[in-house]
Amino acid sequence: MAAPTPDLSLVVPLYDEAESLPELVAWITRVVVPLGLSYEIVLVDDGSRDGSWQVIERLRTEYPAVRAARFRRNYGKSAALNTGFGLAQGAVVITLDADLQDSPDEIPELYRRIAHEGYDLVSGWKKKRYDPLVKTVPSKLFNWATRQVTGIALHDFNCGLKAYRAQVVKSIEVYGEMHRYIPYLAKAAGFGRIGEQVVQHRARKYGRTKFGWERFIRGFLDLLSIRFVLRYGRRPMHFFGLWGTLSFLVGLGIALWLLGEKLYYNHALGSQPPRAVTEQPLFYLALCAVVVGTQLFLAGFLGELIGRAAPDRNTYLIDETL
Repeated sequence: MAAPTPDLSLVVPLYDEAESLPELVAWITRVVVPLGLSYEIVLVDDGSRDGSWQVIERLRTEYPAVRAARFRRNYGKSAALNTGFGLAQGAVVITLDADLQDSPDEIPELYRRIAHEGYDLVSGWKKKRYDPLVKTVPSKLFNWATRQVTGIALHDFNCGLKAYRAQVVKSIEVYGEMHRYIPYLAKAAGFGRIGEQVVQHRARKYGRTKFGWERFIRGFLDLLSIRFVLRYGRRPMHFFGLWGTLSFLVGLGIALWLLGEKLYYNHALGSQPPRAVTEQPLFYLALCAVVVGTQLFLAGFLGELIGRAAPDRNTYLIDETL
């Protein structure tokens, strides 16, 4: 007989957080038990080297709700979250970071908004942050750019404290640095009820941050990547073919204009043009535009062939049947 589905799964990705884990698990337990919910705590060790796994093994003997997985090496937060989503069995899934900067006291309200208000996803917003300006200012710029590109009005895409309906996390794949864009992935998969909740941001108590300024550069590149994949992944010809055709037509138009100018001078005026066609920079610009346009068009054509030959993936989510 299969075990009953828990009401709530807490997914916690972690990397070198041995000091904070006992306090975090105890805090989660104090908050969740009074709610009367069945729950599990899924800890995903992203290749820690500070003894975090040994702490987790001890916690499993003290707290029956703890489940865990460990990576052989550090793969990143996205991989840890994706693994945690695969392991989670709860009807509602809440993620939080292991460094105690996310408060477990937010769990009851996040759970209520998913379970009782019908949201697909609720993202935390650390409105008041305890971070230096070198982190907060780039973060504000990053969030502004992400809002413009995704069309999702969230203030803090990078907040680790989020709640989901189980179907959301089972329908998306998180990789690279895509954990910042889970709301966008959810929206693209058809889960449009996305909310936001102001949450407490606590000063770091143990260790040091695992992220540097370079994460914003990687995040911006991933934003461009995910935007392209979600929009043109199944129809690359719509992107490459469009720009390839425009480039080819611009090059062809310039070449025809240069040819017409030469013919006009030769036949209408009976004289030679001031410069030969091959001596004009426009000729080489036209030639470059034609070549680039042809290459873009061929890239789109090859993309279509590869896409059709690739194994079909079930990207069409059926919400219910009768």
